[in-house]
Amino acid sequence: MTPYFVPVQHEATPNQPSPPFNAPAARRLRQALGMAPGHVAYGMRASYGLAHITPDVIVAWESGEAVPAAGELTALAGALWCSPSELIGAPRTLREHRLALGLAPEDVARAVGMEIHSYLRMEETGDWQGNDRQSTALADTLRLSPRATVTVTGRDAQLAELLRDAARTRWQGSVRPIGRLVPVQRRELEDVLHEMHLEYQALMAATLSWGGGASPGAGDAGREFLERILDEFWSRIRSR
Repeated sequence: MTPYFVPVQHEATPNQPSPPFNAPAARRLRQALGMAPGHVAYGMRASYGLAHITPDVIVAWESGEAVPAAGELTALAGALWCSPSELIGAPRTLREHRLALGLAPEDVARAVGMEIHSYLRMEETGDWQGNDRQSTALADTLRLSPRATVTVTGRDAQLAELLRDAARTRWQGSVRPIGRLVPVQRRELEDVLHEMHLEYQALMAATLSWGGGASPGAGDAGREFLERILDEFWSRIRSR
């Protein structure tokens, strides 16, 4: 059986950590094809020139004792007739989202209108410096959800602080700055911010005792709400 051809990604930053690898999926896909580890190893050697791949390497990957590097994972996907995304756990970084789609860095850089060296530097450091247009193009190219878009462009901390301000003070003043970060409809954003503001204020009001003073553990519920503010926000956005 000739492996499905997927171009091997030759990363310009080989010292980056390996992408998250779904070992059970790799084993399941191999078994579904009726292939032994030796067949997969042979396919990777013959079609992708990875002479160091042996059956023992495949077994080590599938058992979780080792993980493939980016180029090895792409070749493994080809040998198993699947897309790289089927072998990757939940992507967390810009690089991992790209690898999950089997895209070369040049493909993404071209799509967002950026020099390849600039894109690779941002991918390596996790510090996204693209403008609004480039961020939108990045989300389209990598098929990012609104939450993933905020995360891979390094804006989680900024969003969390804006959300805390919206819960503690006048939420209306946070609509515009949050709207610049989060690609959702303004009306939906207003409804969610208003809802979260009311819930936080209710939690804080409930900490007061009947005598007007603070009850034991006062403010704990409110602090916990603020600590999980990102999860609260995204769960409400997704539910609408």
